[in-house]
Formats: sequence, structure tokens, C-alpha cells
Amino acid sequence: MHNLKKDIRPLLDISQRVSQGVFCKMSSGVLVKNLKFMKRLGKKNMKKKTVEYGKYGYLFILPFFAIYLFFQLYPLLYTIYLSFVEYYQVKLGKFQGPSFNGVKNYIMVLSDAKKGKDGNLIITKWFDNRAIQSIGNTIKIWVLNFIPQILLALLLASWFTDTVVKLKGQGAFKIMMFMPNIITASSIAVLFYSLFSANGPIAQLLGDRHIMESAGKTVGLIAFMQFWMWYGNTMIVLIAGILGINPSLYEAAMVDGANGKQQFFYVTLPLLKPIIQFSLITSCIGGLQMYDIPSLFNVDASFNGMPNFASETITMWIKSLGFTAKDYGKAAAASMVLFVVTMIVSLLFFALTKEREPKQKHAVVR
Repeated sequence: MHNLKKDIRPLLDISQRVSQGVFCKMSSGVLVKNLKFMKRLGKKNMKKKTVEYGKYGYLFILPFFAIYLFFQLYPLLYTIYLSFVEYYQVKLGKFQGPSFNGVKNYIMVLSDAKKGKDGNLIITKWFDNRAIQSIGNTIKIWVLNFIPQILLALLLASWFTDTVVKLKGQGAFKIMMFMPNIITASSIAVLFYSLFSANGPIAQLLGDRHIMESAGKTVGLIAFMQFWMWYGNTMIVLIAGILGINPSLYEAAMVDGANGKQQFFYVTLPLLKPIIQFSLITSCIGGLQMYDIPSLFNVDASFNGMPNFASETITMWIKSLGFTAKDYGKAAAASMVLFVVTMIVSLLFFALTKEREPKQKHAVVR
């Protein structure tokens, strides 16, 4: 405390001189010296009082990085490693490998390649096997599910947010439409199987006891279940997007004589484009990873999609490779194929939905 008073004494002396009008008589050298001292003293006190809290922020984000490294990055890198090695179960408790075999796993995934006696692969057809069929089944089910899902969600969202219609009991309707999304997928799959199986009430009512034996009807029912589960969730997302639009835009459109249809197509839909793009990308990624409903609805004893693999998705085939056939190298290669397909489809959707700036025509100066 004594030292602090000693340091501040020159400052008090300066203030006293200023009050007496003597400050103007001080030499410039003394003035500069005292100003430097004031600046140095200020920095010294700031260093003493400043407490750095930024370093504690790293402790709060550390759990995220730990979880990401152990449950996201490490499994991805290990899957990439397994896709380039031969690693499968020969008999119970005994495995072959892991030994590096290059891209043979990818060749076996994308073709009907089989190993010859000399260990080399024999290929007769490309892109005509169970893997390609399962990818086609997955895309087919997703398209049949997403198109009616987004259309119905747009219709309901526009109705519930329309200030002219003002539907009564909106809360109850929203809850009922969102309810299927809360129910577990396994419950929905078992429910529909009991309804449409040979002895089910709907099959008997329609007089068709072979619904589950038809590939088209099975795929259609799986697509309908996916649609029924997720249209409510998509509706809520679109409602949030519409409520975020400035109401003055609708008022201006009404003043200009636009009707409800014109307001929807020229105001609501263009401004909802980012939300629709988000729904499209997330639905596509989730659709390509579809597993729960198809694997519980119409399968055989080995959980293969029936009839004749018509309802088998790519994730179901990967699961059969890894847990039934115990061929971990081939299952990892199939997983990487799914990863690449998902990335390509997502980038394609981003490119198609990206807003393009109009080209500006420059005047030619002659």
C-alpha cells in the first residue's frame, strides 16, 4: 500500500499543478516523462486485475470432442481400414485375417465376383447383384415416401398458418398428425404386419391373403409407413418456416390484389426454399439409412427382405454381411459405398437447389 502511494504521488503532483495553472510552465520533457509513467502504471494495474476466463471454455467443449473422436471419427477410420482388408469368420471362433487385399472387397460389393481356386476374382457381371438391388430398393422406397410427405406437409402448413381461414382446434390437429412420429418404428411395423398378413383383418376384408407375397405391395406399404411416420414432423418444420416470414409481405401482396394461391406460389414457396432444402437433404440421408421398419415388416428367418429381397434396403444387406455372414471386410466396403452414395446425392441436391445469381449484361463501349 505504501509503494502504491509512492507511485501515485507524481500523478497527484501533476493534478495539483494543473489546478494552480502551473502545468503550462512545465517543460515538455517532464510532461512526456510523466505521461509515459501514467501509461506504464495503467498497464501494470490492468495486468493485475485481468482474469482470463477464455481457457475455461475449452473444458466445456472437451466432452464433445471426446465423444466425437471415440464414437464418430474412430469408427469411420476403422471402417475405412476394414474395407481394404480380408477379414471374415472361417468357423465358429476362428477368423481369416485381417490381411490387406486392396480393393477386392469393393469389387465383390459392386459385382458378382467370386474367388477362383487360385485366389483371383472371377467377374461375370458388374452392377447386377444384391448390393445394387438393395440400393435401388432404398431409393425407390424413399422417393415413394418423400414426394407425398412434402406435398401434404406443405398443404397442411399453409392451412394452419392462413390468417384468412383461421382453422379452429389447430393444436389438437397438430398433435394428432405429429403423434405417429412419437410412436416407435418397431411398433408401427408390427402393427401393419398384423393388419396385412394372411390372417390379418385388412387382408381378409379385401379378400387378398397374398398381400405380403407381392413385391410391389410390400414396397408400397413400407413407403406408406415411412410417410405416415414423418409427414407430421415435416409439417411442424414448415409451419415454423412460414411463421418466420414477415407478415408485411403478405399484406403488400393483398394490397396488390394477389389471392391465396398467388401468395403461396410467389411469397410463401420462394421464402420456404431453404427450409424445403433442409427437409430434402435430411430426409434423403435418413432414407438411405432406412433400416427399422423394413427389417421388421416382411422378412425371413435371416432378416432378409421379402419377397425375394424386394424390400431389402442397403443397411439390411450390410447388417447381413457383418452379423450373419461375419464378413467384416465386405460389410465395411458396403458401408463406404453407402457413405459415398449419400455424399454424392447430398451434393447433387445442394447443387440443384442452390440459388444462382442472374448474369449481368455489361454494356459494350465503342
